[in-house]
Amino acid sequence: MNSNISTGSVIKLNEASLSRLASNVRVPQYDRHQITNGIVHIGVGGFHRAHQALYLDNYFHQHPGSDWGITGVGLLEFDQRMRDALNSQDCLYTLVERSPEGDRARVIGAITKYLFAPDNRQAVIDTLADPQCRIVTLTITEGGYYYIEGSGEFDANHPTIQYDLQNPDQPIGVYGFLTAALDRRRQQGLAPFTVLSCDNLQGNGNIAHEMLTAYAEMRDPELRRWIADHVTFPNCMVDRITPATTPDDIKMVAEQFNIDDAFPVVAEPFLQWVVEDEFCAGRPDWEDVGVQMTSDVHPYEMMKIRLLNASHLLIGYLGTLAGYTYVHEVMGDPMIRQTVENLMAEVTPTLQPVPGIDLDNYKQTLIERFANPKIRDQLPRLCLNSSAKMPKFVLGSVRDALRQKGAIEYMSLTVAAWFRYLNANDDKGNPIPIDDPIAGTLTQLARTSGSDAKPLLNLTEIFGDLSQSAPFVDAVTNHLRRLYEFGAKETLARFSLVH
Repeated sequence: MNSNISTGSVIKLNEASLSRLASNVRVPQYDRHQITNGIVHIGVGGFHRAHQALYLDNYFHQHPGSDWGITGVGLLEFDQRMRDALNSQDCLYTLVERSPEGDRARVIGAITKYLFAPDNRQAVIDTLADPQCRIVTLTITEGGYYYIEGSGEFDANHPTIQYDLQNPDQPIGVYGFLTAALDRRRQQGLAPFTVLSCDNLQGNGNIAHEMLTAYAEMRDPELRRWIADHVTFPNCMVDRITPATTPDDIKMVAEQFNIDDAFPVVAEPFLQWVVEDEFCAGRPDWEDVGVQMTSDVHPYEMMKIRLLNASHLLIGYLGTLAGYTYVHEVMGDPMIRQTVENLMAEVTPTLQPVPGIDLDNYKQTLIERFANPKIRDQLPRLCLNSSAKMPKFVLGSVRDALRQKGAIEYMSLTVAAWFRYLNANDDKGNPIPIDDPIAGTLTQLARTSGSDAKPLLNLTEIFGDLSQSAPFVDAVTNHLRRLYEFGAKETLARFSLVH
């Protein structure tokens, strides 16, 4: 991602240039060299840089000389761009919060080191094994946990897992790195670190715990026991809409703020982080910067995953089929907007009471956030890796609603819209790129089965036993038939007439 900026007034972002940046750009007011890195973050992308790293940047302004700085780690070849951008900028980057009221820019200094694992795997293990590392945070996407949704089991046969079991000193996957470091700490009599998942999974800490210990059992049962006895895995809920960085964002940062930044990040103003207070090796006083520490994250994460993330899927599929590009465009379509509101209303009875949250207000805030025209969140980001997202964001609500004998029409519509989307053509016949680890299987099934939903519903690794639920199968089938026959917009028009 190259900015190709030649304007003379634009300043290349790095530590030496901070004092020369414009007065409308907030810069770190603490000495980054006085910070030691007690946190290692695996999976540095836009979200981490707009969320956890921002909280820590705020924290360092209140607690200079902190020992909770961040070492970022990239495990994938894909992470080369982040390596090159951050290492050319002293790990600094620009965060721009965008809203109809205006854009606000600040430079974030919380990440002070970045390691690219394919360059030096041993350096990553050494950093994780160092007693200075006390928390390891993760944003490795829903699919990065090797969790088989239909059965809840560990995907022990995945090629990455098998490779790491055969090559424990040169791992490529997250569990290989974590167990290599934890095993060294165990053998040296050192305390472990906390593993804090920050991905959109219900019970993300529980899943990280179950999958990591399952991997450790295959590597060394004694190591598994030590991890189970000593390592904590807090659950947490994270929330901030953060679209992928585009060349237009790089240009905007240069033109509005005179900063040449190879990889800035843009985000909405809204920000939330709720964390279970279970840390085996200490933690920052995150409460000081607005993090909600609690003994039970579950109601918050259910609320966010089942309302925000499920709505994102429905917006993504219907919007793409109808020919839209951006989320705010979709929300400008009254029919789809009403459908999203109806989905939220249908999901609400499956939620638990959420302390301190007015659900009606929260849902209204979500609609306003989705409609923010400055974010320019693109629909393909919402639809990415849907085979991992669908079970986590939608199907739990379906199961609960069926148990409650509640309505499932709009949840079923979301599943049907995904099936129609997987045909890989929108309602006007334009091709849709399907970005999913099992895209080949999904697209082939969608194209050969057409309006028959059963072949896709029979994918037990996604749907488990839901294919045995007649009300669910019938509802998905009816919606899918309409979507094929009438298209997304006409389906919603006809659907609303009968509801």
